[in-house]
Amino acid sequence: MKCRHCASELTMQLIDLGTAPPSNAYLGAAALHAAELYFPLRVLVCTGCWLAQTEDYAGADKLFAADYAYFSSYSATWLQHAERYVAQMARRFNLNSNSRVVEVAANDGYLLQYVRALGMPCYGIEPTASTAAAARAKGIEIVESFFTAALAQQLAAQDKQADLIAANNVLAHVPDINDFVSGFSRLLKPDGVATFEFPHLLRLVGETQFDTIYHEHYSYLSLTAVQRIFEHHGLQVFDVEELTTHGGSLRVYAQRADSGAREMGARVDSLLAGERAAGIATADFYRGFQARADRVKNDFLSFLLEANRAGKKVAGYGAAAKGNTLLNYAGVRSDLLSFVADRNPAKQGKFLPGCRIPVLNEDTLRQARPDYVVILPWNLTDEVSEQLEYVREWGGKFVVAVPSIRMF
Repeated sequence: MKCRHCASELTMQLIDLGTAPPSNAYLGAAALHAAELYFPLRVLVCTGCWLAQTEDYAGADKLFAADYAYFSSYSATWLQHAERYVAQMARRFNLNSNSRVVEVAANDGYLLQYVRALGMPCYGIEPTASTAAAARAKGIEIVESFFTAALAQQLAAQDKQADLIAANNVLAHVPDINDFVSGFSRLLKPDGVATFEFPHLLRLVGETQFDTIYHEHYSYLSLTAVQRIFEHHGLQVFDVEELTTHGGSLRVYAQRADSGAREMGARVDSLLAGERAAGIATADFYRGFQARADRVKNDFLSFLLEANRAGKKVAGYGAAAKGNTLLNYAGVRSDLLSFVADRNPAKQGKFLPGCRIPVLNEDTLRQARPDYVVILPWNLTDEVSEQLEYVREWGGKFVVAVPSIRMF
């Protein structure tokens, strides 16, 4: 396989998680009687540009289907993050009713609803029919398509260029990262700004966040790799922020290289220096990740086996993609984790891909009174444990498996 960005031959492996179905391919009851499609889940690192990436097996059309079940608005923490983002960008870049905001991968309108509330023209680009419909129900204009350079050119020709483009947690999701990034310089106005949020590879490797690896994430990104890709496609990074979201993310600010006038901020050089110091452009940084991930998996499996032997009931909360990676890699089935509760009606009544554990509504937790509740989206531990505080009424405990097993 060759690198998605620079076409160098890929020879260095970060991790091999065996085979798994797409992490958001939730199953209906009828599908339990049919075969399930599995793909190898292996990540390689390019020693030319240091882009970490999955092997090519599953196309985007197989991963982001019309009934895609991930809806951003079911996380209160993420909604608060989006609302803060809109307010910050409006202040920093003097956005007003004469500005246009575009979100790539607009999902269910979780972010653009706050743009509309400020009276700013906006539209979203979203390929999945289920979330696009939810966004339209909020009164948001949606272009129902994958974002490409050709689409960006078409929209620009229709006088739909943007003062601000938001791209939250989508840069990692695109199979053709070169085509995707080149679209931003076409869709931005000459003085426009694009922001990109994505989990930071430095944190993923350093904190053994292997469960954030799944087929929908084609790339695992550092600022070192992203700056190189952006420069190649006419974008210039001028600022970066470190965020707590998704276990540690970056928000990268970029402008058109041919017309953007903002000077590069000190945070860019500082973060690049931090990545260099950690060795992100060396093979040593990536060694040992497989062994650490295996320890996390084995410790989690040991906990479940011991709880089972002791007659304890264990349930999960949050039918998250990262949870599906963990459960499938560990080989967990419903004999060890009886069900997973989730607030999203699009997931309720379905079964997790691969492990086929049932997804039920939150009321089931109160009825079942499990001894342990495993919080699968560990990045939302504070939100979930507060939401489920009633679990302590019957002496239940919460469990988080990544980056190490802990009970509280």
